[in-house]
Amino acid sequence: MQIHLVDGTYELFRHYFGTPEHYDPDGIDVGAVRGVVSSMVQLLEEGATHVGVATDHVIESFRNDLWPGYKTGAGIEPTLFTQFPLLEDALRALGVAVWAEVEVEADDALASAAMAASADPSVERIVICTPDKDLAQCVRDPQVVQLDRRQNKTFDEAGVRAKFGVSPASIPDWLALVGDSADGFPGLRGWGAKSASAVLARYEHLDAIPADPGAWDVDVRGSARLAATLVKERSQAELFRLLATLRTDAAVGEPDSWQWRGPTDDLPAWADRLGSPTLLRRAERLAETRA
Repeated sequence: MQIHLVDGTYELFRHYFGTPEHYDPDGIDVGAVRGVVSSMVQLLEEGATHVGVATDHVIESFRNDLWPGYKTGAGIEPTLFTQFPLLEDALRALGVAVWAEVEVEADDALASAAMAASADPSVERIVICTPDKDLAQCVRDPQVVQLDRRQNKTFDEAGVRAKFGVSPASIPDWLALVGDSADGFPGLRGWGAKSASAVLARYEHLDAIPADPGAWDVDVRGSARLAATLVKERSQAELFRLLATLRTDAAVGEPDSWQWRGPTDDLPAWADRLGSPTLLRRAERLAETRA
């Protein structure tokens, strides 16, 4: 069994900014929803059998209570914001498992699903469909990979190391040092991607980095300054690592419940609303071939 776990929030943003607007009979823009649903049908046409899509039903999460600068829904265009619940309903009509998150984030749901699928002996491969660097921490050879569908690039553990300079297990530590502007935390002063990669490639986690730069087994420019910053701002680094560490306890069910068994009776109405009769025909034809 192969599992596909899809970052619905990323897909909605990608299609909102990359596809034309399309208005339903009530004048509501559903262009991004139309694009994502069509993309999910394409994924099924390409052979996917078990699919789960995670979305941020609200942008805020428990992490906003931990760090005041963490990302919020402020600044998101209203015409995009209104398409989140529409996407969730349209995907359910398609017959795809949907995890619409409120307390945790979509990334946490994907990490939770990857963990649940990894524990199932019938699951041979788990494909996490997103370019989001947070999800790189879930990659595990040979079972769990990350796929950037837009660029058609798959990342195993070697791919993560080539991209970030560290192993998947070190991604939260790397983000703690470097920061993540998309999520709204800055990292530590003076630490950059290269220095963080060099140090963590040797020590793997923040806790293992010697406080004395003279004891480092790696040559990093400005090591004394970097070490001093880490000592002074360790509590902040640990907080940032907590922000970057994905939770694996979201309620996502079991892999068998993610199997696509065809569209529901609600899909014809959604195909009409999205102005895409071919969407319905594609889904029905696919269901017939798998019956």
